[in-house]
Amino acid sequence: MLKSDRTFFLRPQDMIGIAILAILLVVVLPLTLDNFRLQFVGKYLTYAFVALGLVLCWGYAGILSLGQGVFFGLGGYCMAMFLKLESSSVEATKIQTTPGIPDFMDWNQITALPLMWQPFNSLTLTIIAVILVPALFAFIVGFAMFKRRVGGVYFAIITQALAAIMTILIIGQQGYTGGINGITDLRTLNGWDIRTDSAKTILYFVCVALLIACILIAYFVKSSKLGRILVAMRDKEDRVRFSGYDVANFKVFVFCLAASLSAIGGAMFTLQVGFMSPSFVGIVPSIEMVIYAAVGGRLSILGAIYGTLLVNWAKTSFSESFPELWLFGLGGLFIAVVLIFPNGLAGLWQTYIAPRLGPLFGGASARRASPPAATPPAAPSSGTAAPAAAE
Repeated sequence: MLKSDRTFFLRPQDMIGIAILAILLVVVLPLTLDNFRLQFVGKYLTYAFVALGLVLCWGYAGILSLGQGVFFGLGGYCMAMFLKLESSSVEATKIQTTPGIPDFMDWNQITALPLMWQPFNSLTLTIIAVILVPALFAFIVGFAMFKRRVGGVYFAIITQALAAIMTILIIGQQGYTGGINGITDLRTLNGWDIRTDSAKTILYFVCVALLIACILIAYFVKSSKLGRILVAMRDKEDRVRFSGYDVANFKVFVFCLAASLSAIGGAMFTLQVGFMSPSFVGIVPSIEMVIYAAVGGRLSILGAIYGTLLVNWAKTSFSESFPELWLFGLGGLFIAVVLIFPNGLAGLWQTYIAPRLGPLFGGASARRASPPAATPPAAPSSGTAAPAAAE
C-alpha cells in the first residue's frame, strides 16, 4: 500500500487542494458573481498560467525570468491572428482597397496576406503554433544562454531586455502586427460569436479546465525524478553537474515548459478579452507576472494561482477606487513579500494554518513551502543502472 501511494504523483493534501480550487472556480464563483465580474476572474486565470510556469522555472529550477510576458504575448498573438483572419473575409472587408486581409494591413498599403500569416487560416495549425512558437523561441534563448552558463541576475536582465525588444518590434511592424493598437475587433471562433455573455462564460470554464490540466502537469513534473533534479540544480548546481548531468539541458527544458504554459494563458486571454496588444508583452506586465508567483509563493503550485487571483482582484479594486495609488500598493505588496513573508501566501499557510488542520492539509510537513536542498540522483554510467533517487 505504501509503495502504491508513493508512486502516485499526487499526495492526499495535493488532491484536496486541487479539489478545493476546482470547487471555488467551477461552483462558488459562477454562482456568486455576475457575468461581468466572472469575466474578470476569467481574465485573471489566464495570468495564472504564467505564474504556474514561474513556479517551475523560478521556484523549483532557480531560473528567474523577467520576460514571461513575451511568451504570453506570442501565444495571444498566434490566436489573435487566426481570429482576425476569420473576421477579415472578402465579404466583411469589401470596402477595403484589398479585400480579404486584416484592416491594419490595408491601412499600411499591404496588398497581399504575408507568408507568416498563411498558417493561421487553420485552427489546428494555430493551436499547434500557440504551443510550439513560444517553446521554440524559449529554446533558442535558453540554449544560447544556458550552454554558456549564463544565469542568475544576468539571465533575468537578458529576459527583461527581450521583453523590451519584442515590444518595440511589434509596435514598429505595424503593417504585420497592428502596431501599438494590437490586433483588435476579434469576433468569431469557427463561426461561433465569442463576444456574447454566454460565450464568455463557456470560455471561462474552458480556461478553468485547461488550468487544472496544467496544474496536474506541474505536479507530475514536481514529483518526478526530473523535479528532484531541478531542485538539486537550484540549490547545488555544481554538484549536479559533477554528478554527470547536463544542467543546461534541464534548464532549457523547464524554460520551454514555462513558456508553453504562459502561451496557453495568452491564447485564452485573447479569446476572452477579444484583442491582443504589445502592452501585455513588455517589461511592466512581465514583472507583474513575477509578483503573482511571489505573492502566492514561488514554491507552491496552488499558491501561485491564489496569488494571481488576489493581486489582480486588488488591482481591479484599487484601480476603481484609487487609480493613482495602485502602483504604490503593488510596490508595497512586493516589499512585504520580500521582507515579511518571503514564501508568499503558501508560506503563511504552512506556518500558521496547516499545523492546526492536521497532516491531511500538510500540517505534518510545513517544510513544503521551503523544501530543503535536494541531493541529485546518481547519473547512470555505462553498464550500471542508475540508483533510484532518494525520496
